[in-house]
Amino acid sequence: MKKIAFAVGLLLLSLSDWAGTYAQTRYPVVLVPGVLGFAQVFGIDYWYGIPSDLSSNGATVFETSASALNNSVARGEELLGEVQTILAITGAAKVNLIGHSHGGVASRYVAAVIPGQVASVTTIGSPHQGTPVADVLLGLTNNVPALANLAVPIANAFSSLLDTVAGTQYAESAMSELEAMSTPGAAAFNSAYPAGLPSSTCGQGASYANGQHYYSWGGTSVFTNMFDPTDYLFSVTSMAFQNEGNDGLTGQCSSHFGQVLRDDYPWNHGDEVNQFMGLRGWFTPDPVAVIRNQVNRLKNTGL
Repeated sequence: MKKIAFAVGLLLLSLSDWAGTYAQTRYPVVLVPGVLGFAQVFGIDYWYGIPSDLSSNGATVFETSASALNNSVARGEELLGEVQTILAITGAAKVNLIGHSHGGVASRYVAAVIPGQVASVTTIGSPHQGTPVADVLLGLTNNVPALANLAVPIANAFSSLLDTVAGTQYAESAMSELEAMSTPGAAAFNSAYPAGLPSSTCGQGASYANGQHYYSWGGTSVFTNMFDPTDYLFSVTSMAFQNEGNDGLTGQCSSHFGQVLRDDYPWNHGDEVNQFMGLRGWFTPDPVAVIRNQVNRLKNTGL
């Protein structure tokens, strides 16, 4: 019995050591938020439970913030400043960017501007080809001036309030956000920053280019948990997609970038990063574990 107990003890110790280094990448992991752009606000974590999980598994993790509402280049410039600070603080040569939603697009911008300092870009539910939700809203604001005159200032004021609560201060522009996330706006951005994008509709992009590794995944469910208030919003926004699979804000094919690891997780746009407070569909994959496994993939790739 003593020999068995000793063997079990060694096994548990080995598993503990393994778990402690499972996400220990060569370069820091930088988490990049999407629309609303906060790390924590009103007690709500954007990446609910994810940074602490990665840290406990050996990763050096940084959460960034950005404009709540603005275009891809503006948000990319904000991220660029934070990445340069992270590089200076850590002394690391590169970073691994993991961006959700619009944060994935901003990550592509940074990867293009400083290619030698970005080891990888992973995008989660990012609308690389734009989203029909933005197309619909942009059409309404252009065709109904009274609505634009009311809604746009309210959106800008709300995003500025989020900045204040989150302890940040950025230039906010709801119209710039809509234009950037529209189909034409995304096409213009893609023309300037094409790395990792598919060359065919709903195809896969290059998994490696410019010395960088590219990955993506997304979801195709909308209403997943009746207790999650954001699910009701996604149920409305998903109507803009008609028959295309989507997560409420990003279409299945629009999420494709680099190596597509999966494009049909049973998650909505919030579930992809464990929002709201970890509420998601019963018996669905754990997004915390999915991101942890991705960071382990980066580790095993030497990143």
